[in-house]
Amino acid sequence: MGARVLVTGLGTFWGGRVAQTLEADPTVEVIVGLDREAPKIPLERTEFVKADQSYSILSRIVKATQVDTIVHTFLVVDSTRMSGRTLHEINVIGTMNLLAAAGAADSSVRKIVVKSSALVYGSSHQDPVWFREETPRSQSPRTRVERSLCEVEGYLSDFAEDNPHVSVTLLRFANVLGTDIVTPLTKALDLPAVPFIFGYDPLLQFVEEDDVVRSIEFTLRHDVPGIFNVAGDGRLPWSEVAAICNKPQVPLPPVLTNWAVAPFSRLGIIDLPPETVALLRYGRGIDNRRLKQAGFDYGYTAAGAVESFARAQRLRRTVGDSRPAYTYDADVEAFFRHSPAVVRQPE
Repeated sequence: MGARVLVTGLGTFWGGRVAQTLEADPTVEVIVGLDREAPKIPLERTEFVKADQSYSILSRIVKATQVDTIVHTFLVVDSTRMSGRTLHEINVIGTMNLLAAAGAADSSVRKIVVKSSALVYGSSHQDPVWFREETPRSQSPRTRVERSLCEVEGYLSDFAEDNPHVSVTLLRFANVLGTDIVTPLTKALDLPAVPFIFGYDPLLQFVEEDDVVRSIEFTLRHDVPGIFNVAGDGRLPWSEVAAICNKPQVPLPPVLTNWAVAPFSRLGIIDLPPETVALLRYGRGIDNRRLKQAGFDYGYTAAGAVESFARAQRLRRTVGDSRPAYTYDADVEAFFRHSPAVVRQPE
């Protein structure tokens, strides 16, 4: 009997990519995806279940499908996407419902993999050069997204202690770059001139989007409970990142920076939430050795992730985005999955 996997956040960038990877694995028998939004990429074997943002239906889904593995990709790490209340409901309440379903007396769940962020470390002038997984924050979390992620990690730690029969893996990802991902930093790098805080040139670390999916797949294939930083080797000055992208820089004031960027954020010109402003002031480095020691091999260094992004950026400027948009339609998906008219290819 093959693995039975539930993916949260199926309609997000990461949920869809993870489901695609699982579909290519013949040892995975069942894939169920939950989200409040339909998938944005075509999926062949994954069954989509629409849920509210707090995943109140999750316990019923786990019981009905008897999944043994949950991949939690639905943690929001971009605070520009929604209100603080919605972010808290998705991150904190959604995770609490997930853990309640996984920890029920009759639960079939034996593995949980959670995609989190290096935002839990924050960015401060008091930070160490490299954060190891056990290194505490230098200061208390100040932004809503950081507070929610730290709260989620507390619940995960308690769950792992109370449920030793469930393997819990938490992945803290550095800033992601690649060909398709959109984040506040990629939006900044897409501007005609890249913003920087006058007087600061922080060292930043990146992970390429393919390595994000590969690391999640690695933890699903191997029994590696615990917390792992995920980042490419090395760090780059922000000025060098802009240079690789062939972009000039424009200064932001070093004082009252959040106030200075607020009008531009409201106009949609730039999205720099407080946690990103702090990053552009102080930078961040996370130690990536623990996942390497577990057996994972990165495909990209931090510089390689920037170069991958820059190549895709140049290609989009030259030829545009030629990929056709995908729209999920339940009737169409049901036809492809169940119609006798569809010729099934042998596996």
